[in-house]
Amino acid sequence: MFKKASGILGAFICILGLAALAQTAAGVDTKDTRLLTQPAISQSRIAFVYANNLWVADIDGGNPRQITSDIGVELSPAFSPDGKWVAFSAQYEGNLDVYIVPAEGGIPKRLTWHPGPDLVQGFAPDGASVYFVSNRTSATPATLKLFRVSLQGGFPEEFKIPSIRRAAFSPDGQFIAYNPLPDAFTQWKHYRGGRVSEVWILKVSDYSVEKIPQPKGRSNDINAMWSGDKIYFLSDRNGEFNLFSFDRKTIEIKPLTDFSDFPILNASSGGGKIIFEQAGYLHLFD
Repeated sequence: MFKKASGILGAFICILGLAALAQTAAGVDTKDTRLLTQPAISQSRIAFVYANNLWVADIDGGNPRQITSDIGVELSPAFSPDGKWVAFSAQYEGNLDVYIVPAEGGIPKRLTWHPGPDLVQGFAPDGASVYFVSNRTSATPATLKLFRVSLQGGFPEEFKIPSIRRAAFSPDGQFIAYNPLPDAFTQWKHYRGGRVSEVWILKVSDYSVEKIPQPKGRSNDINAMWSGDKIYFLSDRNGEFNLFSFDRKTIEIKPLTDFSDFPILNASSGGGKIIFEQAGYLHLFD
């Protein structure tokens, strides 16, 4: 089920296979299930997308179970702080909207009702709302803004941030680490032009901004995650996208993994751990 591997400054576990997935097709190698993507993590569970449906498993990868089965696409799962709910975006009824579903499984509840795409970013620190990005109030389709919507429903609240691609709230809710611009490196690998992806850290109380420092030749820094005063993020500053940490007190940046074959994708933090996708596998970074 697992193998241990070493990063530069820590150890991580690679989730090789999920036995229940093997039951979906004859002849599947239960020790080499790939194409598990967009993982999320809580204190006791992981969630991920497989074949355009959401799955939940125990923290060690055991007891996997499918919790959605609609023909529409489901993506971007995120656990509530207490681990009881999973928020996700789903293309039901012809549009991409925000939904929540119990982590144990159940009937998804729709939270947004807009003809534009709403992409889940995570739960607010108090667990009472879900934040997402959308172009619903933007002048151009490519410009996304940040919103949050209550788990009880209602009209979403907009944050006064001009442009935002992806976002992560600090545990105390006082800061937002985010990418202000769409990614350019998806079209040009190792892009180093004026639209490199930077991580900005916004103070919610006064909207002041600091940035994670970049190397002299620039880099693409994405997918910020919080753990205390540290921010973890993905960066291609050393070649392929790997995991790094940024200490806001010392301004120190440390590389934590050193993959050179395939980049790390879709990282998420929770329960004191980080889970990410790399080469089609899911890895838990401890």
